[in-house]
Amino acid sequence: MSDPAAPDETAVFDESRLARLRIVLVGAQHPGNIGAAARAMKVMGLHDLALVAPERYPDPEAVARASGADDVLENAGVFDTLEEAIGDCVLAIGASARRRHMRWPLVDARTAATRAIELAHDQNVALVFGRERSGLENAELDLCQLHLQVPTNPAYRSLNLAAAVQVVAYELRMAAGDTPEAEPAHEPVTTADMEGLFSHWQDVLGASGFLDTANPGHLMRRLRRLFNRASPDRIEVNILRGALRSLDPRRQPLRGAMRRDDETTHDSGLDP
Repeated sequence: MSDPAAPDETAVFDESRLARLRIVLVGAQHPGNIGAAARAMKVMGLHDLALVAPERYPDPEAVARASGADDVLENAGVFDTLEEAIGDCVLAIGASARRRHMRWPLVDARTAATRAIELAHDQNVALVFGRERSGLENAELDLCQLHLQVPTNPAYRSLNLAAAVQVVAYELRMAAGDTPEAEPAHEPVTTADMEGLFSHWQDVLGASGFLDTANPGHLMRRLRRLFNRASPDRIEVNILRGALRSLDPRRQPLRGAMRRDDETTHDSGLDP
């Protein structure tokens, strides 16, 4: 008799979606953890590894701990900043073991995997992990639309970096075997596009006097939360940026626009 709990070895997983998932390690301090994370990725069919400012890399210990996942290490991208590493992604999910003062959309690994696989139909998605000792900094978490927590034992929450990657990689693979083919409802925007929008907001609000330029963090985080929740598409982002350009107090009126206003007044038949 077959074991009903045994995994289905005939299951088909959408490898094309897995190929669009990027595991990002920020400020990894131990090269062994980089190698172990690469091994965890390859076992689950993930191959896109990005390293942001690793303390020691390349390093023989990373190769030793990779245990055959050398190709993942060889093809890994190395970046100076997280913004560069996720610029072409439409969704970044940041792993965080701590609660933030300002509430942010928080999901578990299974929910995060489902969201990631849905978008990975034709877009890149990043799963971001922080430093072994201190995790991701607030500014780095700000770049992530969702925050991910792995529900661990409250009496002992410590989870090794590579182990955390393994948990999430497993959920990603399982989600890739259970997702119907679907076209995205709208053209999503990349993280770089959204960062451009946020920078534009900060610039115009500062110029208008509405934003305290010496302490912009609190208001800007609320705006990030608002727009991440709304998930605007490319057309909507373009509309917002066009509106910001129009409302910018430093903008000079266009002569052509003034002439058109004059012509409209005369055409309406109103007395001068």
